Amino acid sequence: MDRRVVITGIGGLCGLGTDAASIWTGMREGRSAIGPIVNSELHGLEGIIGAEIKALPEHDIDPRQLVSMARCSLLAVLAAQEAMRQAGLSCDEGNAHRFGATVGVGFGGWEASEKAYRALLLGGAARVDLLTGVKGMPSAAACHVSMSLGLRGPVFAATSACASANHAIASAVDQIRSGRADVMLAGGTDAPFVFFVLKAWDAMRVLAPDTCRPFSADRRGLVLGEGAGMAVLESYEHATARGATILAEIAGIGLSADAFHIAAPAVHGPEAAMRACLADAGLNAEDVEYLNAHGTGTKANDEIETAAIRRVFGDHANSLSVSSTKSTHGHCLGGASALEMIACVMAIQEGVVPPSANYREPDPKCDLDVTPNVARQRKVHVAMSNAFSMGGLNAVLAFKQV
Repeated sequence: MDRRVVITGIGGLCGLGTDAASIWTGMREGRSAIGPIVNSELHGLEGIIGAEIKALPEHDIDPRQLVSMARCSLLAVLAAQEAMRQAGLSCDEGNAHRFGATVGVGFGGWEASEKAYRALLLGGAARVDLLTGVKGMPSAAACHVSMSLGLRGPVFAATSACASANHAIASAVDQIRSGRADVMLAGGTDAPFVFFVLKAWDAMRVLAPDTCRPFSADRRGLVLGEGAGMAVLESYEHATARGATILAEIAGIGLSADAFHIAAPAVHGPEAAMRACLADAGLNAEDVEYLNAHGTGTKANDEIETAAIRRVFGDHANSLSVSSTKSTHGHCLGGASALEMIACVMAIQEGVVPPSANYREPDPKCDLDVTPNVARQRKVHVAMSNAFSMGGLNAVLAFKQV
């Protein structure tokens, strides 16, 4: 069985806003959510900026479930509920076994682990909170999405650092294509504003001190963000049978590994993933109008991604619209490519390419049309989303208009 898979609902939260519409507005306007981190307990950690969600929306999550949630799980549930509302779907005893979820996470619920370590090692406590383990487990967000929405089909987590959400979406597509499910909630989440996580990234010397400037010659590194994005995926037959509004089709998937280095990127892995995605979609390079780049704002990533794009797209790379929305919402790790999925879907819906914000200086080694600072009107029939992770795990998705 090889069924077409379409998107009928999207939801999200990040520093730009607490629903998909406000996130897209911020992306389209090139508005940066990067600034001081004010809401998290950082235990004296100073000088690190981020793209923080300043306030969560009101919700009706059962307090008995809420007490067992880490922040990343809460974000995933709120995004999934929004996506289901837009899709006009709900589960009942008759269909719940055909509904599932895959949720990507990078670091997951680290605030629960850090709280436990501090209590034990610094506070002299004899035991930790009863729910510490279940808050921090990588599958927790997927579990909570399942419980919140009553999903009883295939439910699991995907964890591959910065490519986690695209891997989760790819896995969800496979569940539908194979006939194991008719509907899947898929996306990713992370809430990395925790002392340990920030110190770990700071130790690698990849964090920018000012802002994120992907592809700009004066870029100084990435900026972390928190957020989640989720999509309702359905088989085309299921969606059309109920008269659903289809936002886009997931046309192709390309997965690869660099098998090169645990931290440094390589050009051959991203190239292979993009080529595999085009082949899976049955598309030519010239069919793609917009590419949402991984675009972290680090020297190495942006140069290598540019080289990989030029290898895959050839002369068409000169007319391809490229941008990195991490310049607006930060690098949300396990949630990053889920937010970038929203950018691709909305670019197709509205015919607008969101910009790479904060851009100041052309870099001859990043010689693509990176849509600097200002959105561009362009009819987008096909959009591609790149997600590359530490350790060289690559996941690329192609979305097309239906």
